[in-house]
Amino acid sequence: MMPAIHFIAIGGSAMHNLALALHDMDIKVTGSDDEIFEPSYTRLKNAGLLPMQMGWYPDQNIHEGLNAVILGMHARADNPELARAKQLGIKIYSYPEYIYEHSKNKQRVVIAGSHGKTTVTAMIMHVLKYCNKKFDYLVGSKLDGFDTMVKLSNAPVIIIEGDEYLASAEAKVPKFLLYHAHLLVVTGISWDHINVFPTFDEYKKQFELLIHAIPKAGCLIYNNDDKVLNSICKPIKREDLLKIEYTEHKSRIKEGITYLSVGDERYEMKIFGEHNMYNVSAAKETCLKLGVSEQEYYKAIVSFKGAANRLELIAKAYDTLIYKDFAHAPSKLEATTKAVAKQYPKKKLIACLELHTYSSLNKAFLNQYRDTFDVPDQAIIYYNPHTIKHKNLPEITEDDIKKGFNKQRVTIFNDSKRLMSFLKGLDLSHSVLLFMTSGNFDGVDLAEFAKELLREN
Repeated sequence: MMPAIHFIAIGGSAMHNLALALHDMDIKVTGSDDEIFEPSYTRLKNAGLLPMQMGWYPDQNIHEGLNAVILGMHARADNPELARAKQLGIKIYSYPEYIYEHSKNKQRVVIAGSHGKTTVTAMIMHVLKYCNKKFDYLVGSKLDGFDTMVKLSNAPVIIIEGDEYLASAEAKVPKFLLYHAHLLVVTGISWDHINVFPTFDEYKKQFELLIHAIPKAGCLIYNNDDKVLNSICKPIKREDLLKIEYTEHKSRIKEGITYLSVGDERYEMKIFGEHNMYNVSAAKETCLKLGVSEQEYYKAIVSFKGAANRLELIAKAYDTLIYKDFAHAPSKLEATTKAVAKQYPKKKLIACLELHTYSSLNKAFLNQYRDTFDVPDQAIIYYNPHTIKHKNLPEITEDDIKKGFNKQRVTIFNDSKRLMSFLKGLDLSHSVLLFMTSGNFDGVDLAEFAKELLREN
């Protein structure tokens, strides 16, 4: 009989991809949610998995014929469908717990860190696919060459992007702790998710737990240049644990193109930035442990174009380039602006940051951005007061932002229409315009807007 699984809060990024993956495995999948946005909406609809109506319907959706319920983080602890599942004694998983359940007999490779984990995961996947290796995966972004963000099969290894955010209302622990990594990659540690980890020490503690949980004969690959990470990893004295340190890969920039330096060889890359040179090293060490030769690795990595929204070129015309990046945390903001400025030293850098996350909109966290936005020739910051109210946070002012960033020469907007009008009035010749956000500036299609900007300049 076909197994049946119900997803509570099916519309989430990872949740709907897992639902699609199970559907492809001929598992009967149903789901519910109170709101579903694109691209989840269309992808679920095309697969026949879109709920008939939005909302929670315990009597209709939760029944004894279910083998399991998968609970998304979006669902609250008092969700009526969750209550019904408990009443009937149905097995309840968060999606990380389900991924682990499916991969108990696989080699589990987990990539964690405050920054770079999506890109490193994507690099590893790209190389393994290029080398015709069989693997399952879970990654937090849409990637070229991969139909979904989750794949489950009988492959011997699974590559997992390990997020430190909580798994669900039932499993209130960081997702990455639930995967039980055999091979763990950690890219770096810089405070984020202040709503869950109100102090840096609490945030750091989660990574300590993750690292010390690596089993016997496991492997730890970590960034040797990250001081916080180093303070955790260096003191570990375990003969049963293989520790591999990595640092920034050697490279050079010539005429706007980054080349990897490997002995006398030069490899032309499609990506750039100091942070990406660290990512290249992390992915290389991991792939070598998975049976890829160094020669195969470099042959494959040169065709890697990056993960969606990670320093992605969205428009180009004459001497103007427009990028978008997922950067929102302080370390990401600084790394991205430095990367673009170094790649295009003769162009003016106009950087536009949206404060969108709980941490970035929190007045108590703003000082973490101190001196991280100093590189751009013109710095612009946008925030939406309605988003702050929705997150039940105290109001912030322009002065709060300037003080937190330690930057008086910054243009600040709290109305996206005024911001877009301002950008249309700029002279973008001989410039790079960089959008940085984990949101979308209140519904702006940045790719279309970028094309419009270039038509008008």
